[in-house]
Amino acid sequence: MSFAAKPSFPQAVALATPDALRARLRRNSRLKGRQPDAASTAEVRALIGECPPEGHRRDLLIEYLHLLNDAWRCLHDRHLVALAREMRIPMAEVFEVASFYHHFDVVRGERDAPGLTVRVCDSLSCQLAGAQELLARLPGFFSGQDVRVVPVPCVGRCEQAPVAVVHQTPVPHATPEAVVLASNRPLALIAPALEATPFVASDWAERSLPDYAGPTGYASYRAQGGYALAAALVNGERDAEAVLAAMEGSGLRGLGGAGFPAGRKWRIVREQPAPRFMAVNIDEGEPGTFKDRTYLERDPHRFLEGVLIAAQVVGTEAVYLYLRDEYHGCRALLQAELAKLRADPPCHLPHIELRRGAGAYVCGEESAMIESIEGKRGMPRLRPPYIAERGLFGRPTLEHNFETLYWVRDIVERGPEWFAGFGRRGRHGLRSFSVSGRVRQPGVKLAPAGITLRELIDEYCGGMQDGHELYAYLPGGASGGILPARLADLPLDFDTLQPHGCFIGSAAVIVLGHHDRVRDAALNVMRFLAHESCGQCTPCRVGTDKAASLMQVPAWDAELLDDLAQVMADASICGLGQAAPNPIRCVSKYFAHEVGEGAWPGDLPHPRGRSLAETLPPEGAA
Repeated sequence: MSFAAKPSFPQAVALATPDALRARLRRNSRLKGRQPDAASTAEVRALIGECPPEGHRRDLLIEYLHLLNDAWRCLHDRHLVALAREMRIPMAEVFEVASFYHHFDVVRGERDAPGLTVRVCDSLSCQLAGAQELLARLPGFFSGQDVRVVPVPCVGRCEQAPVAVVHQTPVPHATPEAVVLASNRPLALIAPALEATPFVASDWAERSLPDYAGPTGYASYRAQGGYALAAALVNGERDAEAVLAAMEGSGLRGLGGAGFPAGRKWRIVREQPAPRFMAVNIDEGEPGTFKDRTYLERDPHRFLEGVLIAAQVVGTEAVYLYLRDEYHGCRALLQAELAKLRADPPCHLPHIELRRGAGAYVCGEESAMIESIEGKRGMPRLRPPYIAERGLFGRPTLEHNFETLYWVRDIVERGPEWFAGFGRRGRHGLRSFSVSGRVRQPGVKLAPAGITLRELIDEYCGGMQDGHELYAYLPGGASGGILPARLADLPLDFDTLQPHGCFIGSAAVIVLGHHDRVRDAALNVMRFLAHESCGQCTPCRVGTDKAASLMQVPAWDAELLDDLAQVMADASICGLGQAAPNPIRCVSKYFAHEVGEGAWPGDLPHPRGRSLAETLPPEGAA
């Protein structure tokens, strides 16, 4: 091996001449990495605007990515390079955010943008309604056309299953013919749409939502006394402490899934040092859940007044509304009504920003949502500190679900006893159940806390579908576990189902009939959880994927799956991985006959002790 000799002194002097030094400086001054071209920079600036003197806000990165993705139907890497330069952040940071979210299509080089995209929901409710057949048939209807058909996780329209989405327009109760009809419209005319959702309020409860005739607009809401309470509170005519006491006395708990007492949360955040912020979760990505969308489509200002009341009582300076990207029609509605509110405000308004999710179920977790609002990958934070102490932009943050804030005005105006007066079997309050699956009348059912599944089906859903008998049900969506029909008389409420290995969560109830197999439902939700894992922690990232593989075989290795479930529950960072074992444990406990030794074909060896790849059944096996 030879080594280059060091330059002699005369050679070193020659290299230090002014011309040589200038040449070396020119070479070293060139920026490393790919540089933006003028055309791409101009296209980016046309969408996000010229860079202000203080620079573009870092937290708006995802909003800017949406602008590019909407305009070009994808994210060209040349645009990402230009965006990174305009925002003065590393290209690697832009790419890692763009590639994290499912709704961003990153296209390399000179490849063309994807054509029209048809997305077919393959989550459990849609699977029960025939989504797999729809996915199999649709490509044949678009033969020779620049149309791609892709399966996607839940789009929040489970009561209209099966659902397809053409560009940004949902096609409820989708058939191939209906999807083709929607796709034949010019792309510019395939606009977001609002669809009527069956809504049932009990006969004994005062009906808070009218029959659907379009959303209640700003003028109509004000004419009915809307925003009077918020204005009185902001103007000092109502006492904030009295409002807080009413919230505490009502017993209202967070309706996004965790169930933390709302009044107590207000008081905790109120006692933190200013400035304080509020983050509202409208990212209901739990399969089977669509209640927030139903309320938003009908009465958006009742929710917004709840936001103003909470902001005033807690003393938050800015509010960030995080809406899931699948709700394109709701976003257009909310943008329009917010504009009307700002144009004619009933009182002083806090700073309000509407933020757009990008297809990540994990962002329903409060700290992951905050990361996303800050323009980052939606990865849950380790706790403590809790977001009430250090949340959005490092400040104390009040985080709430949409429906929790929707009830605030009614509770304060009518008194805490009004809300607490509803309930059965010693429970208090009202619950909004999103019901789908094998029932005759799916939809949102406003019912008393403590109602049982059997009562919910009989009193609110018109009974089971013809030809189906109740076999099992998911009381809390994909992560809430699965219970057999013999436990259909348990009260559906917080802290009731945990002894049975389940929880109510956001009250996403999916009903299975006797023709369905629970093992198929469990596999569907496990695949969903594996797809939606953010990948931050190994127990969740690897565990959900391995569990889905092991659950495909006819006879489960109960001991191996139980070990895996324990690791996921104990070591995962957030609720996604911690709750992922619920379907495994419920099937093993209540439906062992579907996955026991007798279910494994005799001509195939048992998978115990074999590698993960070897545990998969041969091609074509059941």
